[in-house]
Amino acid sequence: MRLFFFVISLLVLPAVSLADVVKPTMVDIAVRSEGRVLVELHVSIEALLTGINNRYKNTKDAPNSDEYDVLRALQGPELAERFAVFQSKMLEQMELRFDGQRSELQIVELEIPEPGYKKVPRASVMYLEGEVPRGAQTLTWYFPKKFSDNAVRVKQVNEEKKQWRWSDWVWIRDDVSSEPFPIEADFVKRPLPEVIYSYIKLGYDHIVPIGLDHILFVVGIFLMTSRFRPLLSQVTMFTLAHSLTLALSVYGVLELPARVVEPLVALSIAYIGVENLYSREVRGRRLALVFGFGLLHGLGFAGALKEFGMPPGDYATALVSFNIGVELGQIAIVLSAFILFAGWFARQTWYRQAVVLPVSALISVVGGTWMVDRLMG
Repeated sequence: MRLFFFVISLLVLPAVSLADVVKPTMVDIAVRSEGRVLVELHVSIEALLTGINNRYKNTKDAPNSDEYDVLRALQGPELAERFAVFQSKMLEQMELRFDGQRSELQIVELEIPEPGYKKVPRASVMYLEGEVPRGAQTLTWYFPKKFSDNAVRVKQVNEEKKQWRWSDWVWIRDDVSSEPFPIEADFVKRPLPEVIYSYIKLGYDHIVPIGLDHILFVVGIFLMTSRFRPLLSQVTMFTLAHSLTLALSVYGVLELPARVVEPLVALSIAYIGVENLYSREVRGRRLALVFGFGLLHGLGFAGALKEFGMPPGDYATALVSFNIGVELGQIAIVLSAFILFAGWFARQTWYRQAVVLPVSALISVVGGTWMVDRLMG
């Protein structure tokens, strides 16, 4: 039992000291009818300065993660000074083109939040301006992959008519320019299968591999019982709950700030692990708790979905597809947990003492640590 607990600790405890999850850069490009273009980059400046891009799942995987952690702790003005040396290189290598002609961009404002708690990257916002050539018909965008993957959308703005239109989000994972966006005609909607696939993948990726808090919660659910019917009851309650708050939040009916949701999600992880230490069967109270905590996790899912954005006219399709991706991620976790923990020895008399109790205790420690860390942040 001691050896097993030691091995699991080696696998899971590093998660407590995770730096930041590496996330793509989000790019909003607004083309205004008076001939100006405004580019808004939501980007990790620390990742830019250290060259940590999306080939790493989190910054601890990178060889220069220590340098990243030093930058992560800097106050906004200090980090801005470090970035001033790098910004000319960034402006030189990224490209915004109108009908193939490059538009020179200038940084007009930089917003860097305070450091905050680790695990959630500090998303700085960079505002750039440039000119739109007269009569331009199309726009292409290029952001080097060595900086990060990026998701881009374009907004047409007509000041005189007080009108604007958004394109769909386009996620660029290869080192290539975007397909041309029309800036005079209406945007062409993406094919429905492409929308469905992209949001299913987004939902799955939010669980596996980057959703460690959701992974630990589902593992905690699994550890109470490996029998099919009680396990299905818990997973069903969790699914119904997070699907409900996800939909309500996306449509603006229910909203809570991340500073409230994230500590409560961590509390749910800690509590589910503690309850596994004292309970042996899935009862009505347990199902009610799982449902309640699922409501919180749904708000967390909604934050990720809103950050990526919703395709105009396809809200329902994107929401359902994202939820399908989340469910596929949960199924992958349950299957993995069955293979790792219960597939060979769930019926053994020592299973609870050697597996359920130590792993549940470890989950509680991780959840409790995150809760304190997020409250302090």
